[in-house]
Amino acid sequence: QVQLVESGGGLVQAGGSLRLSCAASGSSFSPNVVAWYRQPPGKQREVVATLTSGGYKNDATSVKGRFTISRDSAKNTVSLQMNNLKPEDTAVYYCYAYEFVPYWGQGTQVTVSS
Repeated sequence: QVQLVESGGGLVQAGGSLRLSCAASGSSFSPNVVAWYRQPPGKQREVVATLTSGGYKNDATSVKGRFTISRDSAKNTVSLQMNNLKPEDTAVYYCYAYEFVPYWGQGTQVTVSS
């Protein structure tokens, strides 16, 4: 059973940076797609950034130029570098991976103060 565990969330001032990490258990896990989603308070979960095994990336318009998704296949980790954070980036961030079935992490809170 593959598990995804996020880390790196926290409280940061507007304009600051955070780096989220997602570690996957299972040495043979090789997802076709990895992504980060977020769920702001009182809102629905939304996709933030996606990365396929072929290297195709897609970022939400709201984070373009500020967030970068990356993957280290050797370490089975996925990261999200978040720069120039804004209060509207406040949300619970979830790691997502797809290999035959979808997998989700438990979420990590990111709070950006103004």
